[in-house]
Amino acid sequence: MIFCNPQEGHLSGGREGFILIAVLWMLIALATLASIYSIYIGSSSWSSSVIERRLQADQLVSASLNLATQRLAVADQRDRPTHGHFSFRLGQANASVRFVSEAARLDLNQAPRELLSSFFIAIGASEEDAPRFAARIVGWRERLRPSDRANEAQLYRAAGRGYGPRGAPFAHVGELWLVQGLPQVIIERMLPLVTVYSGRSDINVFDAPPELVAALPGMTLDRLNGFLGQRQLVAPSKDALVRLLGSDQTAATADASDAFRLDIKIGGAGGWNSCAEAVILLQGPDDPFHILAWDDSLRGDCRQGMATANPP
Repeated sequence: MIFCNPQEGHLSGGREGFILIAVLWMLIALATLASIYSIYIGSSSWSSSVIERRLQADQLVSASLNLATQRLAVADQRDRPTHGHFSFRLGQANASVRFVSEAARLDLNQAPRELLSSFFIAIGASEEDAPRFAARIVGWRERLRPSDRANEAQLYRAAGRGYGPRGAPFAHVGELWLVQGLPQVIIERMLPLVTVYSGRSDINVFDAPPELVAALPGMTLDRLNGFLGQRQLVAPSKDALVRLLGSDQTAATADASDAFRLDIKIGGAGGWNSCAEAVILLQGPDDPFHILAWDDSLRGDCRQGMATANPP
C-alpha cells in the first residue's frame, strides 16, 4: 500500500500554479514587446516619410531661389522685371514661385517722416495720431540730438518699459512691437506693407498694394482710383508715372530695389504641401544672390509669412 503525504500534494499544486502564472506573465510581456515593435516600425516609417518630404521641399526651395535669380540677373538693370511668377516640377512635386521687388513696400529705415505720417493715415490712424506715430518710428531708428533722445527715452520710462529707443536702423520689422506708443492693431496692419530691405525712400507704385499708393502725400481718392485703374494697362516707367501721378510725386517710383521677396509654395504626391518665404539681395555674377531673410516655418499654413510675427 502506498501512502500519499497530503503536505507534498499541496506543495506540488502550488508549484504548478506558480509556473502557470509565470508563463502568463511571459506571454503578456511578449505581446507587449510585439506591440511596441509594431508601433516602432510604424513610427519609423512615418518619420522616414516626413524626412523624405522635408528633403524634397528643401531641394525645391533651393531650386526656386536659383531660378528666380536667373530671371532677375539681367545685364541691364532697366530690363529687370520688378515682379513675376513661374512654376516648375522636380521629381514628384510642383513648385509655384512669386517674386516682387522690396521697393513695393515702405522701408521703415528710409521713408521720410511725411510719408510715414501719410502711411499711418492710410492704414486707419487718425490725423491727430499719425504724426505722433511717425515721430516714434523716427525716434527709434535715428540717433537723435541729446535733448530729443532724452525726451524719447522718457516716453519709454513713463510707460514702464525697461529699455529706450534703439537709436539705430530697424534690423527687422518685428521690432515694431518694441516701439512705444504704436497700438497693436496699427502694427498688425503695418507688417504686411513694410520692410527693412528696400533701401529706398520711395515706393514702386506699380507693384505696391493699394494701401501704400493711398499713402503717397497729397493723394486724393479720385487720383488713387484713376491710377489703380490704369497701372495694369501701361508699361511701368518714369514717363508713365509722371503721366498718371504728375511730376510732383517724389515718393513714387517705377524702379525696383536690389532686394526681392519670394513666396514659394510646394505641393507633392499624396497631398502634402510646404511653403517658404525669402528675401534675397541680388549681387554680381560670382555671387549671384545673398539671403537677407528666410522663413520655412510656414509648412502646412501658407497664409502666414515673415511679416506676421507675433509680439514678444
